[in-house]
Amino acid sequence: MREAWFEIGGLFVSAFVSATIAPGGSEAVLAYLLAEGRHPALALVGAATLGNTLGAMTTWGLGMLAAKRYPAASLLPEKSQKALDVVMKRGIWALFFSWLPVIGDALCFAGGWLKLPLLTGTLVILLGKLGRYGAIAWVFG
Repeated sequence: MREAWFEIGGLFVSAFVSATIAPGGSEAVLAYLLAEGRHPALALVGAATLGNTLGAMTTWGLGMLAAKRYPAASLLPEKSQKALDVVMKRGIWALFFSWLPVIGDALCFAGGWLKLPLLTGTLVILLGKLGRYGAIAWVFG
């Protein structure tokens, strides 16, 4: 039982870190734990989705803080500026693609920068992340 907490908790931490500016490998951790078959797939997908969503919301919060200090969007790095343009053009539904490598972090940052509705944004991000981890579980589970 204790080992399960460490493994599932480790997956949560890996997913959280993967959704922030730091690189991570939560997909590989999830695939490994699914292949091991010692834990229910639902628990693993849930831990990864929750951790990754909370990490994305941390990046969202960084975007909100940056907007207070630097309101001029022209000060953003090119990657963040492109993400900001996408979110401004496509709206909150662009956040569904927050699971994509590289651009996903910038999309979450842009959501915070633009002060999009937090609850709706969180749900859209969660759906995207759940879809990704669900697909991994389907392939490796």
